[in-house]
Amino acid sequence: MIEAHARKNAAAEPRDWGADVKRILCIRLDNLGDVLMTTPAIHALRKAQPDRYITLLASRSGMAVARFIDDIDQVIEYHAPWVKQPGPADPVKDLAMRERLAQGQFDAAVIFTVYSQNPLPAAMLCHLTGIPLRLAHCRENPYGLLTDWVQETEPQQGTRHEVERQLALVAQVGARAADLHMRFTVPDDDAVSLAQKLQAHGADFDAPYIVVHPGATAASRRWPAERFAQFIRRIGADMKWPVLVTGSQDESALVREVCDSNLYAVDMAGALELGELAMLIQRAQVLVSNNSGPVHLASALNTPVVDLYALTNPQHMPWLTPHRVLYQDVPCRWCYRSVCPEGHHACLTGVTVDDAVSAATALIEAKHPPLQLLIQPC
Repeated sequence: MIEAHARKNAAAEPRDWGADVKRILCIRLDNLGDVLMTTPAIHALRKAQPDRYITLLASRSGMAVARFIDDIDQVIEYHAPWVKQPGPADPVKDLAMRERLAQGQFDAAVIFTVYSQNPLPAAMLCHLTGIPLRLAHCRENPYGLLTDWVQETEPQQGTRHEVERQLALVAQVGARAADLHMRFTVPDDDAVSLAQKLQAHGADFDAPYIVVHPGATAASRRWPAERFAQFIRRIGADMKWPVLVTGSQDESALVREVCDSNLYAVDMAGALELGELAMLIQRAQVLVSNNSGPVHLASALNTPVVDLYALTNPQHMPWLTPHRVLYQDVPCRWCYRSVCPEGHHACLTGVTVDDAVSAATALIEAKHPPLQLLIQPC
């Protein structure tokens, strides 16, 4: 009972990190979308003291997005042993990272996690590095590993959107911002290179188009490829606009399957750098995608998005952008699995092509009323 009381008090006493906290290490070691959903909190840290210098410690995919985020001054790539990675962990590299971070002379560290991740390995790294202030959500009493912490209550007391979670964390140390949008700045140079690539694929940079992204890292989050193909035929015939289908080089086979014999589909698999993909999404009439990185790019760029949302995780829906979230409710929702544990995939297969076409059309109508001025007669 005494331990529980002490734990509650330790986690419930917010304090401001003042003007002397100038160099902050932000730790976010998962994927591109996770970094994007953390940008409102990073912006709040910046706005609390505008002369702060913010460094992001990130995975390779997180590092790729950092150069497009104005609030981040420096990024360091790290394959942490407590995060899933190919191959065995190398303690020599971990010791080298400790030395590198020590050279940064950070005043504070903020460890951003989802509730299923343990912040204490990162907290130990920061402690051994000599960073004097260390903040994170934590389920158990961290004792000396964290100087500032917020009691972990998810999922037992409900879950929040990932953006809300991270904003609540930095508010614990006095960092608040009025602008809660996710952040991503696309350089003008990417418009030039994108226009050239679209021309090479027979598409026009300045004409209306729709973007479809049929891939996702987890099989449980993928709407069937044949449904995407049917959607493109339907929406293309309705709008008479090209539908640009995006994906990584590794997703080329999936994109080909979606585009096969499809009059309106344009195969863009492996063709775009991250900035070009963002510019493509920013200029799109609507994005139709599984719940993956492009959805979070759309949120950051205020692009309307139809999110085909597998009920694996409630925390990652579109944020502050026009959207429709499509799913079929199922008893096994919020399974947090990469592969459907029931084998039926019903939360996504229950979404019909008609559902997707109706959602996309509604978003386009809202963006460009009246719709009849945009549709060419057959």
